[in-house]
Amino acid sequence: MSNKEQTIDVKPIVWTVAGSDTAGLAGQVADIRAMEALNTHPCMITTAVTAQNNQGVVALNALSYEQINSQFEALKNQLQPEAIKVGLLPTVDALNALSGFLQDYQGQLVLDPVLMSSSGKLLVEEGVMERYPSLFSKTTLITPNIPELAALTGINVCDEASIKAAADKLLEQGVNAVLVKGGHQETIELDDVGEGFVHDYFVSQSQSFWLHQEKQSTENTRGTGCVLASAIAAALAQKYSLEDAVVLGKMLLNQALRNGYSLTSEQGLQKGPLKPLAWPQETGDVPLLTSNMQNPQKYQFPACDEDKPLGLYPVVDRAEWLERLLPLGVTTIQLRVKDLEGEALEEEIRKAVAIAEAHKARLFINDYWQLAIKYNAYGVHLGQEDLEATDVSAIADAGLRLGLSTHCYYEVARAHTIKPSYLACGPVYHTDSKDMPWIPHGIDNLMKWQALLPDYPWVAIGGINLERFPRVVKTGVSGIAMISAITQACDSEAITKTMLELFKA
Repeated sequence: MSNKEQTIDVKPIVWTVAGSDTAGLAGQVADIRAMEALNTHPCMITTAVTAQNNQGVVALNALSYEQINSQFEALKNQLQPEAIKVGLLPTVDALNALSGFLQDYQGQLVLDPVLMSSSGKLLVEEGVMERYPSLFSKTTLITPNIPELAALTGINVCDEASIKAAADKLLEQGVNAVLVKGGHQETIELDDVGEGFVHDYFVSQSQSFWLHQEKQSTENTRGTGCVLASAIAAALAQKYSLEDAVVLGKMLLNQALRNGYSLTSEQGLQKGPLKPLAWPQETGDVPLLTSNMQNPQKYQFPACDEDKPLGLYPVVDRAEWLERLLPLGVTTIQLRVKDLEGEALEEEIRKAVAIAEAHKARLFINDYWQLAIKYNAYGVHLGQEDLEATDVSAIADAGLRLGLSTHCYYEVARAHTIKPSYLACGPVYHTDSKDMPWIPHGIDNLMKWQALLPDYPWVAIGGINLERFPRVVKTGVSGIAMISAITQACDSEAITKTMLELFKA
């Protein structure tokens, strides 16, 4: 291969504006580990050359305005960042140097407000905390822990209500979004919230949610805030949405905690650093995602015949399609009606259930879960946008299966919390069947999601035609959902037979 033909691997650049750590536990050392684990290239702008060990900070050694600004000048023209993670700003000089650069900066910025050490020692000089709001208009996400949230807002953060009130105050001051880290939740009243979990609160101008994760039993927790904020910045640099970046950041943090290591066996000095490795691929790293602070409700949905894949999975809009396709050998089908209501809709669903039962087929009803329960359909399929208006418990109590659509990491975490009967990944390819803001996943991401959550049957959907069908089958998915490739075909029965044979092969 000639040099001209070689593919150049260009990694997104992420800056860390923070302090160094002589012990290699936190600060920019932790930032670099996290950024590289998510396949980005870190650049450093150092604000302080701290002297510390695994017992605490000995000295800050803040750099001057000129020293910090020269680093910005060296990087800004040749190594421009897709995202910036900001940590320790020990002096007004450091804050001013950053503010000067941000005047023309239009990228993503994750602000981790390092205000005090874990031992409670103040790490910033007088005047820094008061000037933090000057950074907020450029801040994509701020990630305070509970003591930092209280210090920045002047609110006594002691329970769920005060967490929300303090986060809202930061939004009012100009921040785009807030992620309140729950690692210090021993300082708040938990009420009915399980103490075996860590609860993080995300809020933006458009939505809010809680992330829940079982606490890991480890002493090696130095650099947790650095790893989380840096991982989020790295995900943003790769064009993930903010919500996806937060979920990915939490996943990498969970991985890093699990792989942390000690530096000594001497009693009281064992606390070591986190160790982020690579793109997280363990089911246990996926956080649970809900709309409130309480531990997620546990549902019990029946399985979809574990020894029998879902197979070719047509999505149709009328019961008459079942009469055409089920005799050909289709065993799973979805009725998605968008243009009927009232008695006409109910009759269509009743007919479809009767036809499916006659052929011993698995019929999922899209959206209309009450009618699916009434006529005892095999299951219900829901989009994420329908979850808030759905009584998920009623579906589970009725013994129906549940399938959920997922398009991004945020939705995967939300769906995993509910533990449905199957998960759908889409769009795999570009599709015109439905308006979607998501970039097509392609085969690689489809396989990545299956590896991440292997206990679910996965259904591939979106832009899959006859030519692409064999490639999707090779991924090992349980089902392949087809809409227009069947319903708009010149000979729907013929293409259905062909796809059935390809799936078996």
